[in-house]
Amino acid sequence: MAQKSQEPHRQTHAERRAEQRAKAQARAEQQAKERKQQTIIGVIVIAVVVVLLAVAGVAVYHSLHPQASGGESSGTDLTVEQAHEQLKTLDSRPTNADDEGGILISKDGYGKAVENVPTIGIYMDFICPGCGSVNRQLDANLTKLVDAGQINLDLHFMAFMDRFSTDDYSSRAANAILYVSDHDSNPDHLLHAVQNLYAEGFQPQEGSAYVPVSDEQIKEQLTNAGVPEEVAGKAATRSYDDWLNAVFGYTPHQENLQNSEGQMSTPTVTINGYRWDMNSASGGTMFDALLDAIGLKPDQVGVEGDLPSIGAEGKPIAE
Repeated sequence: MAQKSQEPHRQTHAERRAEQRAKAQARAEQQAKERKQQTIIGVIVIAVVVVLLAVAGVAVYHSLHPQASGGESSGTDLTVEQAHEQLKTLDSRPTNADDEGGILISKDGYGKAVENVPTIGIYMDFICPGCGSVNRQLDANLTKLVDAGQINLDLHFMAFMDRFSTDDYSSRAANAILYVSDHDSNPDHLLHAVQNLYAEGFQPQEGSAYVPVSDEQIKEQLTNAGVPEEVAGKAATRSYDDWLNAVFGYTPHQENLQNSEGQMSTPTVTINGYRWDMNSASGGTMFDALLDAIGLKPDQVGVEGDLPSIGAEGKPIAE
């Protein structure tokens, strides 16, 4: 028997309304779910931005206050004027240090400037790789110039890079050298001790490559420079820390030491108080460039009576 064809079911008005309500509810639930996901993503993004800003802030702070990391004390809680006053009045001020934090050396000894000759200032930190490079290129010949009475040497020891070692190497090395300057009257011993601390194979690398340097190792470098055993044996001191912090609070703010970007870093070299661009030489060695800057010929190095042409007040001669 033939079957009757079934007609399609026609929705009633009530069924259509129910279906529309179901679809609307589904859309609302989907939109709510999407809004919730967007909210979560937004919270995560904000949190990431906050963390990045915090990290950036810490990085900027440490770049401006390098001794503030690693639990080190810093001279930055002082005004520049207060730091300068401490440089002059602290009990821990080295005997031979002047009011600007420098230790002047000439052929006549500590603090006795030779007249009519340039004064070469060097600002250094003992873990600073650039300082080591400058020292190895210049210091042996600078010693010849000092001994011949052709220049005065103004040494500024700084200790703001302790965070790049695990044992405050910058401060320990600077303290040791300052102790030598106070207790060994022969400045040649000090100059050679500085050279020994910067010697290739001894000067430690900074940061993750740092290998701890013991007080005994520093002492050995001092005695090898001619420092008496009884002086070198007591040089492992931290008695100059407050003075070094005052140096840190004062020296970097001196405009004559700052580069074109308004920043002071180590190494910095000055000639008669004028910052010398160590990278200005177009050829030859750094020492050749320095000789050009003070007006002295290579064959005059170490010759008493042959004096640099710029004298005690002239600016560095530009190429």
